Amino acid sequence: MTEEDLKLITLAKAARARVGAAEGAAVRDGDGRTYAAATVKLPSLSLSALQGAVAQAVSAGAAKFEAAVVVTEGSEVDQAGLAAVRDVSADAPLHVADPAGTLMGTV
Repeated sequence: MTEEDLKLITLAKAARARVGAAEGAAVRDGDGRTYAAATVKLPSLSLSALQGAVAQAVSAGAAKFEAAVVVTEGSEVDQAGLAAVRDVSADAPLHVADPAGTLMGTV
């Protein structure tokens, strides 16, 4: 992980903590801009944190991702979120960290 990837963990942790969500995520686009989100659960809309971060980035014009991070209490990566990252960048690393920010692995 790079120093910039560690910043993504900090952003994802903050997004998660801000609303008390189970997950937080962050992505860095090809221009170095970052986007962070937490899980969204509404009666009419459900998004994983990673889907939310990807949606923010794409709606802002991101065409490529350098890296993505998910901070989660779970043991598995949300497959829909991973698919969204891969739709934009097939080779961007997805780092998975626990709520303390400890890296658990990279997809």
